[in-house]
Amino acid sequence: MRFLKLILTYFIWTMLCLLLGMGYMRLVLGPNDVAENGMWYLLHLFFEIGLLHVGFWIGLIIASCFILLDVFYLRKKLKNKPNKKTIQMAVLLVITVVIAIAHYILEKVIDVI
Repeated sequence: MRFLKLILTYFIWTMLCLLLGMGYMRLVLGPNDVAENGMWYLLHLFFEIGLLHVGFWIGLIIASCFILLDVFYLRKKLKNKPNKKTIQMAVLLVITVVIAIAHYILEKVIDVI
């Protein structure tokens, strides 16, 4: 039962990370101003698919970093702490900011992506 609870907890954290990744991509790409009718429908569709595709991979990187940090460091340090979820959420947001900065540097400054 404890293992199932752990799997469910990390599944919820992973879904939150994926949402953070897609939210970050929404901030980077901005709103979708392309019309949904006529010939512009394909461009509208590519925008949404790109948002989901890149947002998924960034969210997966965020989730991987968070889960590894949580398993190897945070779980031991935060054992029996009353504000464990708050600290985990703060760490998740810090990881998201670090990944966003790395993505910006790789895409805009170094022009690798």
